[in-house]
Amino acid sequence: MSVRTQKIPGPDHPITVKHNPSRVVVTLGGKTIADSVISLTLREASYPPVHYIPRRDIDMTLLERSDHESYCPYKGEASYFSIPSGGERAQNAVWSYEDPYEAVGSIKDYVAFYPSRVDAIEERPSPEVGQF
Repeated sequence: MSVRTQKIPGPDHPITVKHNPSRVVVTLGGKTIADSVISLTLREASYPPVHYIPRRDIDMTLLERSDHESYCPYKGEASYFSIPSGGERAQNAVWSYEDPYEAVGSIKDYVAFYPSRVDAIEERPSPEVGQF
């Protein structure tokens, strides 16, 4: 069993997680995989921002858990899902920190998508309250 090093975000490696005021929509093969007005945007050091979408706003029937895993010393163990309808391109297209470290605990029960493994991750204007 290997020992995992946990690191705390700080000035040398900042991480912020904030509510995204936009509607975030993920599509693949003409299907909407996710559609959320309560997503989170994680900004980590110099990496591109990542949208984390709550599972309740994802069509989880379109995802299939894979055996792939990875580790981030700032966030913890990540598990992955593939989107079978997207073919080989969409293997391990989705990841989730199911038990994230405390510094990023707000991403628990959220998932993120690799932009290159779906057709689009769009930020759209969020509907005004009462527009639904």
